[in-house]
Amino acid sequence: AAAPAAAPPAAAPAAGGGMMSGLAGSMMSGMATGVGMSVANRAVDAVMGPRQTEVVHRHEGAPAAAAPATDKCQFENDQFKQCMTTGTADSCKGYADMLKQCMA
Repeated sequence: AAAPAAAPPAAAPAAGGGMMSGLAGSMMSGMATGVGMSVANRAVDAVMGPRQTEVVHRHEGAPAAAAPATDKCQFENDQFKQCMTTGTADSCKGYADMLKQCMA
């Protein structure tokens, strides 16, 4: 009786890696990482609310501006600020117009 033939050996993987090697693979990895971080930032913003940045200007050496004795537009200013904490610039346009009219 004849012995069964052995299975042929598995082909060795090709050297070089094709398109996903080297520079192309690094670029794809970088883009995937960037997209992942962007999605994660949006998810955090959705849960915790949007981030707010505050810019503080320091005028060292400049003379202090004289504060007005009375602020005739305090009410309008307060209303505009309160609207801007919860709304957008478009939704607060009416308050901004009232404040501009008061200051004129």
